[in-house]
Amino acid sequence: MEFQKQKIKQLSKPDKSNIGLWDSKIKNLCDKINQDKDYYTTSSCSGRIVLIKSLDKKAKNVFLFRTHEKITLNELNKSLEEIKYNKLIEFKQTPCILHVACFSLEKAQGLIDKARFAGWKNSGIMSIKKRIIVELNSTENLSFLIMNHKKKLVDNEFLKLSIELANKKLEKSWEKINKLHNSL
Repeated sequence: MEFQKQKIKQLSKPDKSNIGLWDSKIKNLCDKINQDKDYYTTSSCSGRIVLIKSLDKKAKNVFLFRTHEKITLNELNKSLEEIKYNKLIEFKQTPCILHVACFSLEKAQGLIDKARFAGWKNSGIMSIKKRIIVELNSTENLSFLIMNHKKKLVDNEFLKLSIELANKKLEKSWEKINKLHNSL
């Protein structure tokens, strides 16, 4: 009964993400997981491309640009031109990630097994104290320094190739989301 109370409480909370809602590409997977009595999602991301302040520790307002969609060189260059931050900036493409509370260790392992079969290779149990939480994490990522003191560190040819690769990696993450959705 306690698990169901926690689930109701978690799913009734407003979204705490910086964008304030689920990514459209992962929403159906989250809905399907949340319909199962033995699971509920606590956070999710379908994968994204971001420009962030390069910092040694966590801080608020690190995102200078963020999208959960594919981008073009023109969009990226426009975003770089609009940035007022005058220090080191990183380009990152990150994979899909999902945190799920599970009713039991057996249910957690079952979800991890399905996720790994669907390609979410970096998945495992991350907590068992208050709740059993699994982290389902894919592997597609790309990261590099892109700007320092408002000056681009790389040329457009490098950026064009990087964007093509980042977009392909996003598509691969989305395929894994669909594959996991279909296996549940």
